[in-house]
Amino acid sequence: MAAPDQLPFAGLPTRLFACTPSRLAAFDCPRRYRFTYVDRPRPVKGPPWAHNSVGAAAHLALARWWDLLPQHRTPARGAELVRRNWTSPGVPPTGRCSSPVGGGFRDQAQSDEARERTAGWVEAYLTDLDPAHEPVGVERTVGAPAGRLSISGRVDRIDEAEDRSLVVVDYKTGRRPLSDADARGSLALALYVLGTRRALRRDCRRVELHHLPTGDVLSYEHTEQSLARHLARAEATADDIQAALDTVESGADPDEVFAARPSPACSWCDFRAHCPEGRAASNPVDPWAGLGDCVPAGE
Repeated sequence: MAAPDQLPFAGLPTRLFACTPSRLAAFDCPRRYRFTYVDRPRPVKGPPWAHNSVGAAAHLALARWWDLLPQHRTPARGAELVRRNWTSPGVPPTGRCSSPVGGGFRDQAQSDEARERTAGWVEAYLTDLDPAHEPVGVERTVGAPAGRLSISGRVDRIDEAEDRSLVVVDYKTGRRPLSDADARGSLALALYVLGTRRALRRDCRRVELHHLPTGDVLSYEHTEQSLARHLARAEATADDIQAALDTVESGADPDEVFAARPSPACSWCDFRAHCPEGRAASNPVDPWAGLGDCVPAGE
């Protein structure tokens, strides 16, 4: 029996599930989640994707553009930064972006064409930006405890709106045109809002997707209700992940617990070579298949 001046032991507090948006997204296929975050050593990934190389080069150029003095922030300098940080196919990447820059291209000619197209996107995009503007954050890591989660992630850019609230900006280079529904439905952007609020102690509601190939800006103004819905969605995924981890730890077969969810999208999975179900459900694609034929902004 507890002493009169002691409270009964109520157990340890619930441990928060540490996650990034990409970690939650990986559980769309539990097998892919296992290969990425559970197995050690991790299975060897397939070859790099050329469209990822394009995205990494554009992100790196835009990040370094804001590092320049305002008088040097010209659209042409942005295009130059793409070219300067573009690595020839097969050469290991350098720089502050973790994604590969270069690689995944069919040949040098295709790499050169993609480089010039990407430089054109960045130059056109920067034409509409005020070089004297100073973002609140560039490549800023944010994080926060939220519900049962400990969220963290890196935001491409954080701007200040006219009412002094903060705006989460995410650059996109994919060939698929986007809509405001993409901004509204993005779990990652909603979690970045929560992380930005906590990290910078400022109001933040608006999210924007800046699609470089078309120059489109897609936006959404979150409410407390919409953020709560996204958080509940993230918590449900985290609960499923933790349940799977606990089940494997108790002795269950990882192949059964982290089962594959095969679909045609398996063509693009980094771990396709290690997944019989994924190979059966999809056709192999070339590493450069995702480049597409996006029309440069302004045309």
